[in-house]
Amino acid sequence: MEDWQARRDAHVERVRRWTEPLRERRARGEAHPVLDFLFSYYSYRPSKLLRWHPGPGVVLDGAEEYLRWPAYRKVPDGVTLGPLPDARRESVEFIHTLLTATAARAPRFGCFGLHEWAMVYRTDAVRHEAWPLRLGVDETDRVVESLPVRCTHFDAFRFFTPAARPLNATELTRADQVAFEQPGCLHVGMDLYKWAYKLDPFTPSELVADCFELAHDIRELDMCASPYDLRALGYAPVEIETAAGRAEYARRQAAFSERAAPLRARLVSLCAELLEG
Repeated sequence: MEDWQARRDAHVERVRRWTEPLRERRARGEAHPVLDFLFSYYSYRPSKLLRWHPGPGVVLDGAEEYLRWPAYRKVPDGVTLGPLPDARRESVEFIHTLLTATAARAPRFGCFGLHEWAMVYRTDAVRHEAWPLRLGVDETDRVVESLPVRCTHFDAFRFFTPAARPLNATELTRADQVAFEQPGCLHVGMDLYKWAYKLDPFTPSELVADCFELAHDIRELDMCASPYDLRALGYAPVEIETAAGRAEYARRQAAFSERAAPLRARLVSLCAELLEG
């Protein structure tokens, strides 16, 4: 047993620095093209991000409130998580397989964030229509055509415009996800947050928050290197149309890959623990 209330309170205080600005933006009717992504594309609600769970093998004294969730059970010394339900084994096995395969590959740093550019290539239907393209329509298209498109992440590739899809080095499908995801990809790093909350409530909430923080920081680079001009929001562009910009992107991409590796390893270990239990 442990002082779980202190852990819970520390987690809530940490997470509020992300959830409170979101609440305030929503109250004002404002949308943020960078930060809102973590609460719109990803399906974990702010209320769930604020909720603390200890993870497996922890007995909480005086925590009968946790019995409202079916994953918890009463034991002589308090309340603890029960075993993984059979209905969730397939999902946990997939996460374990995907993250293990990703960790075994060498990271690649040659995509230069062109996925966001490919999402606006030769189309009038841009995703963030409230924000201008930094180089304009024609020059944005020229950048896509002048550089190799090497996206390895299906959930980015599926948003490519029809004209951009044939430019990618590989025609990606959902069925090939395990075969292609690699640890240098920014979106693979962001998705650690998704895999962490997909294991809720078995993931220690500190690990969920660690993955969220990584996703938050990666998202900033993702959009700084995008074709959108976000300088009015304080985001200096990473000009991937230049050699210097591509070098900066690859350097920062490598740093995020290093930050992601231990979080991925913790999630792999958690999956193995759940499957063995």
